[in-house]
Amino acid sequence: MTIILGLSGSLRRASINTGLLRAARDAAPDGVDVVIGDISGVPLYNGDLETAHGTPPAVARLVEQLAQADGLLLATPEYNNGIPGVFKNAIDWMSRGDGLALFVGKPVAVIGASPGGFGTTQAQSHWWPVLRTLRTRPWWDGRLMVSRAGGLFDADGSLTDDKTRQMVADFIVGFSASVAGKDRA
Repeated sequence: MTIILGLSGSLRRASINTGLLRAARDAAPDGVDVVIGDISGVPLYNGDLETAHGTPPAVARLVEQLAQADGLLLATPEYNNGIPGVFKNAIDWMSRGDGLALFVGKPVAVIGASPGGFGTTQAQSHWWPVLRTLRTRPWWDGRLMVSRAGGLFDADGSLTDDKTRQMVADFIVGFSASVAGKDRA
């Protein structure tokens, strides 16, 4: 079984990016499990908090999920042409101490949905220096940016557009094959 940890950078209950992750989970091929993690309980990083209390429980859960995962799928919103602060903060916490080693060599892909016309082009591009610093193994063969997403998701944040569902399915099949090493000669 190939396990992919999916993280959404949105805290909204009806987030379209969380909905994009659910669509990826639902479209995952046999033998692939997309586990959706939750960053909502991650506090703002504070070294004093870390020194006094250690790793917060919400972060410890994410680190444990990352340790069990064969790959990492980030569903990023785009705020002011960049990475959402809460999302970067969660990754910063996860990379503290022994967590950093879990990112090294980990296959990673970035997807995103936005109501705007450019999808999440800028946010996805801003993730690459972070993921390079963490020494992950980015999947360069696929890119999924869902633009004008407002009409593609229902009020609960579930993807309803068949064309976009197929794009998500194609993406997750390709990424999961890469994670499992089946795309290498």
